[in-house]
Amino acid sequence: MPEYDINDPTDLDIVRAQFNMLTADDWQEYIEMGEAQNIGYKNINILKTAQRKAGIAKYLSPKVILWTLNLIERLDENDEYEDEEE
Repeated sequence: MPEYDINDPTDLDIVRAQFNMLTADDWQEYIEMGEAQNIGYKNINILKTAQRKAGIAKYLSPKVILWTLNLIERLDENDEYEDEEE
C-alpha cells in the first residue's frame, strides 16, 4: 500500500474510499484471518470496530482508518504466503 499523508485532503479521501469499499462480511473474513494468525487482541478489536463502521468511514479517525487498511494488507500478504507454502 502506498504511503498516505492523513493531513492531505486528497489522500484522506482515497483512504476513506478504500475503507468504504469493504462490507461487514469482508471485515468478518479479516477478523477470522487475524484470529487464525494470532495478530493480537488490539488488532482484532480494531477490525471489529471497522466491521461495525463498514461503509461509514467518516465516523472513524484517519489514524484508525490507516491502521485497519494496513492490517488487512498485512493479513492478505500473510494469507498469500501461507497459500504458497501449501
